[in-house]
Amino acid sequence: MFLKKTSTFLIFLVIFFSSIAKVNSIEPDIFVQSTVNRASEALNNKFSKEEKIERLKEIASETVDINGIGYYTLGAYRKNINEDQKKEYSNLFERYFLKSFASRLAEYSNPEIEVVSKKKLNENYTMVSSILVGTEQRPEVKIDWRIYTKNSENPLIRDLIIEGLSLVRTQREEFSSIIQSNDGDINALFSTLKEFIK
Repeated sequence: MFLKKTSTFLIFLVIFFSSIAKVNSIEPDIFVQSTVNRASEALNNKFSKEEKIERLKEIASETVDINGIGYYTLGAYRKNINEDQKKEYSNLFERYFLKSFASRLAEYSNPEIEVVSKKKLNENYTMVSSILVGTEQRPEVKIDWRIYTKNSENPLIRDLIIEGLSLVRTQREEFSSIIQSNDGDINALFSTLKEFIK
């Protein structure tokens, strides 16, 4: 009788915690729409450009897998650098990414982005499709979001594909070009990032 009650109790716990996990998981399309809504609020004209930049940096820090993107953009070169260089690169890339991202987006005024669909690619990734609504000043733009969903409670943005062009892949090609043109010296990339951060 005791074993039966224990077994029933364990089954109950499994069902209970499974339900909690489902409640706490965030659907990728809802995550994207929530993120763009936050960004739109941050770009409200009641804020100065400096305030907009700081708010956008905070949003990016919470929603973008900056570390993952950084290592991807370094490509095969990450295998040839030591631990100290990896730490320096991670620090430089995060500062570079946040400044670049926030400064560019701060030029927009209340961009309206609508999520239209999502497609699960595998257990780790979901592609969310959206459009930047067109205005008299700009045409409609298609934006796809590659969302890392291994942890369903904390999805993260891994890439933006704007009208078919991957921003992360473009960044990787740019970094590779800088290193190659300097005989494979990773320090040339570090110098470029430091110059941008100033």
